[in-house]
Amino acid sequence: MTRPHPVRTALTAAACAAVLPLAACSQDNPIENEGTEVIGGNAGADEAVTEDIKITALMLDYPGDGQWEEGEDVTLYAAITNTGTTADRLVDVTGEDFADAQLAALDGSDGAIEVPENDNVYLEPEGEPSVILQDLQTSLRSSQSIPVTFVFEEAGEVTMTATVSSSPPGEGDFEAPEDPTPEE
Repeated sequence: MTRPHPVRTALTAAACAAVLPLAACSQDNPIENEGTEVIGGNAGADEAVTEDIKITALMLDYPGDGQWEEGEDVTLYAAITNTGTTADRLVDVTGEDFADAQLAALDGSDGAIEVPENDNVYLEPEGEPSVILQDLQTSLRSSQSIPVTFVFEEAGEVTMTATVSSSPPGEGDFEAPEDPTPEE
């Protein structure tokens, strides 16, 4: 009976170890294969910052040419809901995948965005208030995402996943979130 050659056995094991993980990669990857983005998808992430402050329908603007490149600025969309009796302010938006965020208040001035008590604030494609993530540190395509941290003056902070929209504003199956503030 012959014994297996130790070098041949080690090479066979290394080859199997290298090939085995690739067997799980049979699905198309949107990062590598153009046109394989998820069509439709979630309208955006929802997360409670506190019992009263919530962020809903979080997403990043759709890239007109199909991809956001490193160094570009991207508009962030979301609805901020305050069901409480005290106003708060969104004072910053941070993340590792962009250099800075420009916050524009309702009156168009740079700075904190007021979130009135018992009301909603919509960060939308046109006009104020708005948040623009500046100087992307990574390229992004439709349906890819980055972590984004919202910092509130009173409520504190929450980190959420912001996904690049799968279609331009006004197209697709997006439904506006239901107004969660109580009716008077």
